[in-house]
Amino acid sequence: MSTYTSTLGGRTHRFDGLARLLAAASPERSGDRLAGLAAESAQARVAARWALADVPLARFLAEPLIPYEDDDVTRLIVDTHDAVAFAPVAGLTVGEFREWLLSDAADASALAALAPGLTPEMTAAVSKLMGNADLVAVARKVRVVTAFRSTIGLPGRIATRLQPNHPTDDPAGVAAALLDGLLLGSGDAVIGINPATDSPKAVRDLLELLDGVIRRYAIPTQSCVLSHVTTSIDLMAAGAPVDLVFQSIAGTQAANASFGVTLGLLDEAYEAARALGRGTVGSNALYFETGQGSALSADAHHGVDQQTVEARAYAVARRYEPLLVNTVVGFIGPEYLYDGRQILRAALEDHFCGKLLGLPMGLDICYTNHADADDDDIATMLTMLGVAGASFVICTPGGDDIMLNYQSASYHDALYLREVLGLRPAPEFEAWLDGIGLLDERGGIRSVAGAAHPLMAIGKELAA
Repeated sequence: MSTYTSTLGGRTHRFDGLARLLAAASPERSGDRLAGLAAESAQARVAARWALADVPLARFLAEPLIPYEDDDVTRLIVDTHDAVAFAPVAGLTVGEFREWLLSDAADASALAALAPGLTPEMTAAVSKLMGNADLVAVARKVRVVTAFRSTIGLPGRIATRLQPNHPTDDPAGVAAALLDGLLLGSGDAVIGINPATDSPKAVRDLLELLDGVIRRYAIPTQSCVLSHVTTSIDLMAAGAPVDLVFQSIAGTQAANASFGVTLGLLDEAYEAARALGRGTVGSNALYFETGQGSALSADAHHGVDQQTVEARAYAVARRYEPLLVNTVVGFIGPEYLYDGRQILRAALEDHFCGKLLGLPMGLDICYTNHADADDDDIATMLTMLGVAGASFVICTPGGDDIMLNYQSASYHDALYLREVLGLRPAPEFEAWLDGIGLLDERGGIRSVAGAAHPLMAIGKELAA
């Protein structure tokens, strides 16, 4: 184990090992404090960053944070590393890598070519030396395009997940939230429901409900019921209309085990989903959610700070060429991200690291009701992530998920973001909105009065 030192203000600070150095260099957050990993003082944090800036990027290949023999995520990272892609930056330190990322040389094509050569730990390390504006500026240069029935991640566009959750999966309640979202131009990334129960029958009922709406109204989007991957595998074998296979994932083998997931199980789901061939413009058929603090909550972090462990989850996601990946930043609670400031920082870090690693990153910009955050924090995060080029955001009716009991962005928030930043929906979905008369001459959403619009039939149909 290497030892890293830095002298600041006449005091020498010592950090034993890369994991300790990365943790000490991390911006303050309650989860690292809870785990006993946070820097002991602001001065120690600055000293750790000075030391981290001088660490060669290649050191992260030579010294895995979690031993190779103990963790299948570490083995995945090491075994799939692309040395040829890494070569252009192989001689840089973390600090020099930061300067390169902010330079004109790091354009979209260079960053796309570099992605297979980066490890999650490299991206996490450099993010700790960057301010919020730096994270936005670099992430904005990266474009990751994926497709199923709609194309996600194109320049000048931002997609939305329409999330019509209901506490009892009541069809009338789902229909109301679904109709609300469609009339406000939401749903081009996915129409995704968190089911109240993971029973195969309940999940299949929801899948068939969404599939019926998508087919009847020829909506160029995909559906997903966010059940456990084993439920999806069984339902695909039984002939259920599964578009996207979902799973929550984390950055260590032990944390994934707490979700009931292995890489072998995800391999099986990947092959089954692609074999169905349900996409029309692409074949990216998996959807992953992640979140800072999940490994700590499972006591599976191996002494690694929560942001770095989160970045390791992106190595898992990258293996399966997903359509969508989002961090549910703020959802796990203030024990891990205490307030709006910490949630914002985590959102920017996660988006930055995911994009650098080649993922189609979106966000659930959210907070729980016992966190020190409010709707103004949602607006700030939404705006900054829109500028940073997020692929998609999750939207709920009125910004309030009545099933999961947390606050998120609303359908109206997505309209705000598209208007002020000049962004548009996915092209296939935009054409559909225009075709059914929902787009005005400026590309905005028209107001719909009364029951005359064809989409109004959705509510009556599903309620019946």
